[in-house]
Amino acid sequence: MNPPGALAHLRFPVERSMGRRYPETFSSFRNDFQRDRDRIVHSRAFRRLEDKTQVFPAGISDHFRNRLTHTLEVAQLGRTAARVLGLDEDFTEALALAHDIGHPPFAHSGEAALNKMLARFGERFEHNVHALRIVEVYEKRYAMHPGLNLTFEVREGIVKHSRDLPAGYSGELSEYLPGLRPPLEAQLIDMVDEIAYNTADIDDAHEAGFFGLRELGDAVPMAGELLDQIEMQFPAAEERIQLHELQRRLIAHLMEGLMAGTIEAAQGVASVDELRRYEGRVARHQAESAETTAALKRFLHARVYHTEILREERRQSTQAIERLFDYFLAHGDQLPEGEGKLERRISDYIASMTDGYFRRVYAQHEPQLTRL
Repeated sequence: MNPPGALAHLRFPVERSMGRRYPETFSSFRNDFQRDRDRIVHSRAFRRLEDKTQVFPAGISDHFRNRLTHTLEVAQLGRTAARVLGLDEDFTEALALAHDIGHPPFAHSGEAALNKMLARFGERFEHNVHALRIVEVYEKRYAMHPGLNLTFEVREGIVKHSRDLPAGYSGELSEYLPGLRPPLEAQLIDMVDEIAYNTADIDDAHEAGFFGLRELGDAVPMAGELLDQIEMQFPAAEERIQLHELQRRLIAHLMEGLMAGTIEAAQGVASVDELRRYEGRVARHQAESAETTAALKRFLHARVYHTEILREERRQSTQAIERLFDYFLAHGDQLPEGEGKLERRISDYIASMTDGYFRRVYAQHEPQLTRL
């Protein structure tokens, strides 16, 4: 059992925040991280997540996760881990709620398509960098400043929750402390994100009929052990109910392994400043939960992500994005007003779309698109 608050000494103190790009004066009933969390929840980009594909496209079932429901699950797990470890729950929640707002329509195939198109111009599409542009520029809600004017630490976490900037980095993100690790709250987000999508994709894929529970149990040893326990306890339960029991127990196993592994890795790390200078990331699994995570990934790649139905969905959405991108290259005057190079404006415009809005824009221009 993990001791409550074991890593409270690594909690990032909100009073040590490097502040906002544009100074503001606030009333006292919310601290800076609570305010950031609320600004993200009220943003248009956050609301758009409701109509962005997570893995499974609409039409197979009404019960699948979308980007918004996935984000709420990540926030739930993130707050739980932060509470147990003694970290800042509000900071963790703000990062969790923002972690996917830069994703384009149609899941990872949308990101791959935009990256392919930008590569022709020597550029890249990265959803974390796009998320930063959203909170810095594209959200227009305030009279006193552009964007959401989030704290430095939340912006840093958006950029670095899933990667570090190497020492000596001098690109567009150079203000975000290259060579230093992000706060532990940000490191947790990448890990709980992985727990959330692995267990959710098992649930959604089983709902879609991609596999039976015993097939999962045979491929993932921990799932097999848990399934044996469930079948002994609830032999009359239908498979769908057994799946939900299994999902809950897998989440508990992975979360306990993550928190225990993080506590172990943090031994000897005495302060937030030391954590920033640490040679690697402190948020990590114990060996057993790390192996369960790897086994779940192998199973999902073999039985879900590379199945024909999802490959065809990816092919169609990728082709549609490429066609619309080329259309706007030839008709840049039809883009919303913006600054920067044409190809980046096109990429940002498409990335901001929901699945449904993309389809409407595509249908509007379809006669010209088919001639490209």
